[in-house]
Amino acid sequence: MKQGLGTQLRHLIELLDGSVGRIYDQAGLQYRPRYTPVMRALRQSRPLTVGQIAEIAGITQPAVTQTVGLMVKDGLVHSRPGLIDGRQSLIDLTPKGVRLLPKLETFWEATTLAASELEADLPFPLAQTIESAIRALTEKPFEARIGEAREKLLEASKSRSQR
Repeated sequence: MKQGLGTQLRHLIELLDGSVGRIYDQAGLQYRPRYTPVMRALRQSRPLTVGQIAEIAGITQPAVTQTVGLMVKDGLVHSRPGLIDGRQSLIDLTPKGVRLLPKLETFWEATTLAASELEADLPFPLAQTIESAIRALTEKPFEARIGEAREKLLEASKSRSQR
């Protein structure tokens, strides 16, 4: 049975993140691959709101909120109320997070190199394909595409039953 697109994408993420996670574990780092977009955003500018991190990292605010919660538990970041708007939390690195950054830089460089080598083994550039898919889904969300496909199937079914 052929796997669906969502199943294939989840499996790809498991293969990639699983390997990266094992590398961090082998190095004795208490760090998850999902922390990387937040750490990279905070490396650029600190402190940041959840919304700012989401924008810089290109991920959703709920994903940032979940990830920051895990990072707080692991002692890598802390959250405090914003100065102007107390409802907005400011996220910043803890001293532990700051000390971890130089070690992570080496892993990130190695991961980038490994990703380039993976792409060289593929018949098409994976990153470019993913970017194109994201752009296409931003222009026309998947739920709209599913709705249109359902309408086509219903119309085809009606025309078959009228014969």
